[in-house]
Amino acid sequence: MLRLFRLCSFPVRYNNVSILGESYKVHNKVTSIRSLCTTTDSVNVVDSRENQIVENQCHVSYQNIVVIRHGDRIDNSEPSWLSTASQPWDPPLAQVGRVRAFQTGQKIRNSIGFPIHRVFVSPFLRCVQTASEIVAALSAVGESSGAVTGDQVVVDPAKVKVSVEYGLCEMMNRQAIRLDVVPNDGNWDLDASEREAMLPAEAVDTYVERVYKELPQWEEPVLQTRARFQRIFKDLANKYPSENLLLITHGEGVEVALSSFKKNAKVYELQYCAYVELKRPVFKKHGSFTTGEFHVVTNSGETGISYFLPKCIGS
Repeated sequence: MLRLFRLCSFPVRYNNVSILGESYKVHNKVTSIRSLCTTTDSVNVVDSRENQIVENQCHVSYQNIVVIRHGDRIDNSEPSWLSTASQPWDPPLAQVGRVRAFQTGQKIRNSIGFPIHRVFVSPFLRCVQTASEIVAALSAVGESSGAVTGDQVVVDPAKVKVSVEYGLCEMMNRQAIRLDVVPNDGNWDLDASEREAMLPAEAVDTYVERVYKELPQWEEPVLQTRARFQRIFKDLANKYPSENLLLITHGEGVEVALSSFKKNAKVYELQYCAYVELKRPVFKKHGSFTTGEFHVVTNSGETGISYFLPKCIGS
């Protein structure tokens, strides 16, 4: 068994990824990683046991996952919006949120040092609109320095694929969604296909099979929500082990992405479009993949998320 995801309150173990029937166990985390790269025969890794694993596997690459919060929602900047909203549980982005999302997409493209191959997004409107801006920034061709939103750039839709994933949705409980805006008939009107129709058509991957086939039930417990986020991060990463992913979700999801892979980390500030970058080694031999542990690359305060690590008693 390979420990991939951890929460302080309940550790979770997951199996190795196996493709074409053959799998290998990996017991070491390769920590000296920066970009998605491929190395054959051997890799210069500090730990000798890691060296042995890499040499035996013959082929190692590094998978990168970026987990990001949506942009600024309109009901926080324009409270009067609620009084006329037909779906008050599903606010769109404010204009400043569109700008922030596009600029964050530009920052990611220019600074992370690896390409994003695939984007998955929560079905809530604010996340879908965030995805449209970020995908435009990642796919822009030519000069785009003067652009402030995605509709001001020319894009190459072949650069990035995007899909809606229910498993990335908001916490379905009163801690995240006010009771006075919950739909009385239980119809959240968050159909994935309809939401994908709002995204750049050529970029949507219509062949993707969703991990979660429907929304979680209302009054989803917090611990169950956190376990859902852990599972969806793992499942999507394992489904595409040779690709770098960007996952657009909600504040709780970003916090889980940090605390699951940076032991005891406590978040004290999480801005709109804040993101956490995760990396892990992926070993391949004879068509089968085995993965190491994810670790957090993001430092506190540098991508909109600030956190601290509690000091041990007596240290």
